[in-house]
Order: sequence, then structure tokens, then C-alpha cells
Amino acid sequence: MSHRIGIGFDIHRLEAGRRCRLGGIDLPHASGPLGHSDGDAVLHALADAVLGAAGLDDLGTLFSDKDPRWKDADSSALLSECMARVRAAGWRVENADIVIATEGPRIAPHRAAMRARIASLLGVEVDAVNVKGKSLEGLGALANGAGVAVQAACLLSR
Repeated sequence: MSHRIGIGFDIHRLEAGRRCRLGGIDLPHASGPLGHSDGDAVLHALADAVLGAAGLDDLGTLFSDKDPRWKDADSSALLSECMARVRAAGWRVENADIVIATEGPRIAPHRAAMRARIASLLGVEVDAVNVKGKSLEGLGALANGAGVAVQAACLLSR
């Protein structure tokens, strides 16, 4: 059996009046991630982790923000396409671990729903996915609810 670890990172500014979609679910919040697609930084970081572990192109190469086909795209569909490529390369996800750093929407009340949605997209059990929300403690450029930064790691096997 072969194993590989991948990491992914994404960051998005939060903009007032935009839908707040993170981890494949909508969160009640006055601002949401700004991006060419739906801006779901959680699924973007996770997609890059999965693709990286499989040795495939990154999310930006596969779904360029210069390509109008991906304008306002659902990141769940993008991650599903990435997973199809990972499976075609003979890999399967063993687990994923995700850290969401923001002073925007509270993550804790939505962890269970995020874990369930992400597990479904990855084709794993819910206990193979962990999601953690972290406060920025008022520090840095993302303080005061200005944005969301996400780091994701995953283990693949074949």
C-alpha cells in the first residue's frame, strides 16, 4: 500500500452582502467570501490538498479564474471533479483535517454540517473529516472579520 499527504491553503476577503458559503454549506452571516467562483475557501484548500497528494495539477490550473466557465461556480462541483481525477489516478482519501481561521462567521455551530458535507464529497465516513475554527485574536490583515484563511491536509492511499 502506498500513502501520500497533501496540504492546501486558500484565503478570501469577506464582502458585505455576499452569500457566505464555507465547507459546502451556507452560513448565516452578513458577508461572504469574494472569489471568481462561490469563494468557498474551505473546499478550495481541500481540493488543492487532495490534488497535491495525488500529484495532479492544482485547482487554479484546472479551473482558472481567467476562464468565464468557472464564474460563480459551485465549489462542491469543482471538488467533485477533482475527486474524480484523484480516483482515476488510483487514489482514495483516508482522512482530511481542516483549519478555518476567521473572525467572520462562527465555525463551531456549523462544524457537524460541514464535516458531513465534506465527507460526502470525499466519499469517506464523517469521522475521517475534522474541521476546526480558529479566532485570529484581533491580529493581522484578516482581523475584524475582513477575511477567511483555510489550511487543509489529507492522506491518500492506494
